[in-house]
Amino acid sequence: MRFAQCSIQSFTAPARLPSFHTCVGVNDERLTPKWYKDQGIELVLGTRVKSVDVRRKTLLTATGETISYKILIIATGARALRLEEFGVDGSNAENVCYLRDLADGTSLVTAIQSSVGGNAVVIGGGYVGMECAASLVINKINVTMVFPEEQCMARLFTPKISTYYEDYYKSKGVKFIKGTVLSSFEKDSNGKVTAVALRDGTHLPTDMVVVGIGIRPNTGLFEGQLTLEKGGIKVNGRMQTSENSVYAVGDVAAFPVKLFGESRRLEHVDSARKTARHAVLAILSAEKTADFDYLPFFYSRVFTLSWQFYGDNVGEVVHYGDFTGSTFGAYWVSKGKLVGSFFEGGTKEEYEAIAKATRLKPTVTDLDELERQGLGFAISVTQQPPPPPLLIRLPSSKLVSEMPIHAWHVTAGVVAAASIAVFAYWYGRRRRRW
Repeated sequence: MRFAQCSIQSFTAPARLPSFHTCVGVNDERLTPKWYKDQGIELVLGTRVKSVDVRRKTLLTATGETISYKILIIATGARALRLEEFGVDGSNAENVCYLRDLADGTSLVTAIQSSVGGNAVVIGGGYVGMECAASLVINKINVTMVFPEEQCMARLFTPKISTYYEDYYKSKGVKFIKGTVLSSFEKDSNGKVTAVALRDGTHLPTDMVVVGIGIRPNTGLFEGQLTLEKGGIKVNGRMQTSENSVYAVGDVAAFPVKLFGESRRLEHVDSARKTARHAVLAILSAEKTADFDYLPFFYSRVFTLSWQFYGDNVGEVVHYGDFTGSTFGAYWVSKGKLVGSFFEGGTKEEYEAIAKATRLKPTVTDLDELERQGLGFAISVTQQPPPPPLLIRLPSSKLVSEMPIHAWHVTAGVVAAASIAVFAYWYGRRRRRW
């Protein structure tokens, strides 16, 4: 097996942010070059794949080497959007930081170490912005966050949830400037950014800048060769692309989400790991591997906060719990079904309960009652005792079928099947009598 890494990264000088590291396994095991060698994997560093020919099943590297394959797994991920794509120059300054790979992390640590007691501007109010802002505060740097939306984490949070986290960040000294964007940088004679100018006229002196304004999937090598969807590479439930010998996983893959009945491209470490694992299972044991059945999952841990989200944030929202304290949550209900759950400050068992409840998609008929029950609703849904078996008997009273089945799962199909069985039995006896 051969593994080609698109850019050289140092395994001996990792970024040293608290709890921050890359190239790890599911148990935080560091996947060093030695680990790959011990597993019989050829790791190719310091080069990149220049082009791919999926029809001929070949890769061409920047060094001119041609690599043939039987199976190709695309794990190209995504690239961070650069300020230049929005008409702002200055990303090459040493104190303007992005966070996408290990080299970015190392540069960010260097900037932090030289800015302690100073100021930082964080551009963007999403995952990268929120998590980096927390780390900067912990490292004793004054932080101002700038983003065009009306709230932080706008793609995922409701305004009420966002307000809670913004208030918490403010209590830690973070300032928010919303509804505007970066216009330009001011630099000193060495090219270092000294201030940030915003479109609304605000001027912010700064010692460092962190940019987290989104990503774009790395699909360029495969455009015109594979089917694209949702901005990524379309795959089926086995992570196969439109070419059976090519699989795609992680941020670059748009895969079917059974819970939603549509394809999604999810940007999170959990889906990256699980889509990769499923692709390998499908390759090694195709006949034993069912289609991927993933429950979308997002989480974050900053300061003393810890939240988890499962499912989808569509439909009507029901908030519950104490938003002045440290434990609260929300449900999303669409077409009478629970489709999404959020919880802050939960235990392992409580998070498991909202995850299981979201996967079950229970019926919700009373939103006020759902709010009253709060977390208890998820717990009750997942802890209901198994129902008694459903017995189907023939006219002769001989037992035909005995199976555990929930009352709400007794569908017309089951009734029809039982009716057909009874008719067949009756008709067969009549035929024998004739």
